[in-house]
Amino acid sequence: MSAPAPAPPALEVHDLVSAYGAVRAVDGVSLTVPAGSITAVLGANGAGKTTLLRTVSGAKAAQSGRVLADGVELTRLPADRVVRHGVAHVPEGGGVITQLTVEENLRLGGLWRADRADRVRAREEMYQLFPVLAERRRQPAGALSGGERQMLAIGRALMARPRVLLLDEPSLGLAPMVTRRLLRLLRELRDGTGLTVVLVEQNARGALSVADHGFVLSLGRVAASGDADRLLADDRTRHAYLGF
Repeated sequence: MSAPAPAPPALEVHDLVSAYGAVRAVDGVSLTVPAGSITAVLGANGAGKTTLLRTVSGAKAAQSGRVLADGVELTRLPADRVVRHGVAHVPEGGGVITQLTVEENLRLGGLWRADRADRVRAREEMYQLFPVLAERRRQPAGALSGGERQMLAIGRALMARPRVLLLDEPSLGLAPMVTRRLLRLLRELRDGTGLTVVLVEQNARGALSVADHGFVLSLGRVAASGDADRLLADDRTRHAYLGF
């Protein structure tokens, strides 16, 4: 009896090109993200990190190349369809609706799911994961601190029960202690639920400390890749691209 075929990676990107006018912000990027891993995408400002996530999530159209999640083609799908295929995106700044309450923001995250009982269960799970959100469920999101707002943004994305979570600069503007707490949370989610995380971060050292793998972008191309520990130990890569 032949062995079963191996499961496809959680996320695959093949020769992806995404541009703003004549500028190729993502210029032929290929990467593979194993299921149940944390993959850091690093690089200087303007390296193409945010555009990569926006293109993968369907928020921006690709010029060419392919994006697959669990072997399913996502390349030409709009953002709402990408979410339904298990890929959720938390953009830079979180993107919560500040005029709505914490609970209303969470409800929006699971709105497309038909199973109402599961939506309620998911919301209670978010309150267990982020107790401060339970305490402030009736408050407008605009009244939250920066760290609490980022927790809400992640919780809202998790309401869709994604298999892959794309996180763009979750530590931006946060105190170091809050950043460490958020990074620990990502590891706990990976270990506890098998969630696959793609993490874009300027805080390269912090990102690599929780990641399994890393990719370094420079001018829209992959300049280096490998295990997180190896990238942390590679002086040339760190000095040339990561700034530490």
